[in-house]
Amino acid sequence: MTDDLALDRQVCFALYSASRAATAAYRPLLEDLGLTYPQYLVMLTLWERDGRGVREICEELDLDTGTLSPLLKRLEGLELIERRRLSTDERRVEIHLTSAGGALRDRAQDIPRRLAESTGMSGPELTALREALTRVTQALHDATRSPTHSPTPHRRNP
Repeated sequence: MTDDLALDRQVCFALYSASRAATAAYRPLLEDLGLTYPQYLVMLTLWERDGRGVREICEELDLDTGTLSPLLKRLEGLELIERRRLSTDERRVEIHLTSAGGALRDRAQDIPRRLAESTGMSGPELTALREALTRVTQALHDATRSPTHSPTPHRRNP
């Protein structure tokens, strides 16, 4: 008989452990850039397309503005980005790379390769893993956003 509540059988724990291990593996790679992992993620979005709105970055990284704002403030303090209010709508802010922020991309170029090598997995294995994780993430987001989704009610003994 298998114990469905055994920790080593939990998908959620495997995901959590993998996430923590990946973040730890990035730490020394990012120290050379002077970035934390969350800051690196913001920079990746801007290296992909500069001049994104705050809301767009929040959606891309699945963060709320309360989490993103301190990251942006720190990156601005490092002179890697600048915030610009739109002249057409003062409520909207776009994030732009500075020349130093754009130049940092070149120094970050080998980070994905170095991390991939540290996993011991082949390119196709890593691609399949990323695709599976993307499907899991989307399915879980869909399930929690579904109007029919409701947590199992707790029953009390009378």
